Amino acid sequence: MKKIVFTNGCFDMLHEGHKYLLKKSKGFGDVLIVGLNSDASVRRLKGKARPVEDQETRVKKLLNLEFVDKVFIFHENTPINLINSIKPDIIVKGGDYKTEDIIGSKEVLSRGGQVKTVPLVEGISTTKILANSKDNILPE
Repeated sequence: MKKIVFTNGCFDMLHEGHKYLLKKSKGFGDVLIVGLNSDASVRRLKGKARPVEDQETRVKKLLNLEFVDKVFIFHENTPINLINSIKPDIIVKGGDYKTEDIIGSKEVLSRGGQVKTVPLVEGISTTKILANSKDNILPE
């Protein structure tokens, strides 16, 4: 029986930190399923200026990574319904999360699954990339 690994996020402007998380996540099992926030849910969570890339672009970029097997878009603020539907063996989030704060951790653990965290890549985030690009734009 194949081990299903699940992680989720906005994955807006896919960067090396995202790729590191996804590659490490795939290493925990056989099939990596990514829950992707819809454009509407990203706007609710991150503000009107986000996402920078639409959900179709974000899906294509994720599926172009050899370690991502499937991507499902979810429209709610959290992927709990998707997690309950998929019933992954392992759920993974970045190291900035505590196990008890990870959405779906209780459900996965109650079924005998595991919850893992992957250390963040220092200094890389979409928010920082956007902030730096705004700083580098010369005033007219």
